[in-house]
Amino acid sequence: MSGFPDIKSKHSLVAKYVTEPLWNKLSKEETKTSGFTLSKAIACAVQFDNQHCGIYAGDSDSYTVFGEVFDPLIQEYHGISADSKHTSDMDASKIQGNIDPKAPVKSTRIRVGRSIDGFGLSPGITKEQRLGVEDLMKKAFGQP
Repeated sequence: MSGFPDIKSKHSLVAKYVTEPLWNKLSKEETKTSGFTLSKAIACAVQFDNQHCGIYAGDSDSYTVFGEVFDPLIQEYHGISADSKHTSDMDASKIQGNIDPKAPVKSTRIRVGRSIDGFGLSPGITKEQRLGVEDLMKKAFGQP
């Protein structure tokens, strides 16, 4: 994509944060991990008119290379400040809930996102990287 794109999702966060000056600054940049571009990141907002956010990271580098777009967009979407920090706590004993034991759960949905350092995320992963993830998983699952 050479010129400023026609963003069909006019009310999306992409339409708000991908300005022409920012596009001119970042549109030729590519990420190191998977060669992802800003054009690829915002493709759904350009192609479709019904996107709320309208952006996908191709790899972890996307958040740095295109940070001037991702940072304010993520902050607005999640209602967080620029100095917010993500923390992770995998201690299951700290999980608390208010599920009534007399009201059994009929179904549940668990979403798992895969992120492995050095590999692209779903929108930006290359064929070679997919094969590398497959090999890595075969090795991991093959061990006792």
